[in-house]
Amino acid sequence: MSVRLRLTLSYAGFLLVAGGALIALLFYVLRFVPDEQIDAGGPFVPSRTDLIEALLPRVWQVLLALAVVGLIGGWFLAGRILRPLARISAVAREVAAGSLDRRVGLGGRPDEFGLLADAFDSMLERLERSFAEQRRFAANASHELRTPQAIARSILDAALADPGSGDPGETLRRLDETNRRGTEIVEALLALAALDSSEPLLREPVDIAETASDVVDELRPLAEASGIVVVDELGEGSFDGHPVLVRQLLGNLVLNGVRHNVPEGGRVVVATRTAPDGAVEVAVVNTGPVVPDALLATMTEPFVRGAGRTAGGAGPRGAGLGLALAARIVQVHDGELRLDARDEGGLTVTVRFPPPGVWSASARP
Repeated sequence: MSVRLRLTLSYAGFLLVAGGALIALLFYVLRFVPDEQIDAGGPFVPSRTDLIEALLPRVWQVLLALAVVGLIGGWFLAGRILRPLARISAVAREVAAGSLDRRVGLGGRPDEFGLLADAFDSMLERLERSFAEQRRFAANASHELRTPQAIARSILDAALADPGSGDPGETLRRLDETNRRGTEIVEALLALAALDSSEPLLREPVDIAETASDVVDELRPLAEASGIVVVDELGEGSFDGHPVLVRQLLGNLVLNGVRHNVPEGGRVVVATRTAPDGAVEVAVVNTGPVVPDALLATMTEPFVRGAGRTAGGAGPRGAGLGLALAARIVQVHDGELRLDARDEGGLTVTVRFPPPGVWSASARP
């Protein structure tokens, strides 16, 4: 039985019950009317029996009329009330068929159906963005994973075509670099997949200044090889987090600042501090080319690379996954990540971790 039919029967039943109650009340009142014939020489006054005999044939007519009105009126009224639900159902079927761009669009009705439609549209927008990102990720991942293999194949084909030409050491070096790049991409993809698992995040106190100092000391020689100066301005701060993931986060941010910098006289500044509200903040500021707004909005998506990588390279070419990993690590720590393009060129990346003991019960969405 459909909801519309159930509502119709409910309306008709309510009318019959209400009509029956009124008739019962009428008969109850008739009990107080004298049943004897009053003859005082005046006009005719019906007795209780006369009134009951006059009403009884009309009772069934009234109840039948109420039933007909309740069924017909209830059917149309239920259809009008359920019309938004039918629209939501139709959009849901279209979405199930693959049309994620469809929306209910009830125009902000201030009732329960309007709230349901708005929530449904918001969910569809998130799903559409998620599927679009997934398609881009799959396309980019397949391209990125094919590229090192194609390069290695071309190097081997050239060496096999003329074994006597070329430097074997240079060939091996190029193959090693290509293999390292493929390994880097696979490891980054595995890291992203691990962060998307449903296992709870193990937390312990993290000293942000100590962790940042270790990361800077580790990457400083790599930066200096490309003429980049790394400066640390480390203030004290502690929060509950996963030490290995936090270290990976800082390493990705610093390495990103080194890779996407100017060829000469470049700088990367790493600063940490505890905010007045107890939150721990990390800022990584680097010089470099001007970052367009369109690129800035997509830099935390997988395989998106900034322009202006340092000539000569600071380590192997990036896979475009550093900021995507950083954003995911911040997310599982219930933190905030903000990217700001500098007017003079370069990028400011700010990470904010919640104070110790302040985080959601589930560390993963």
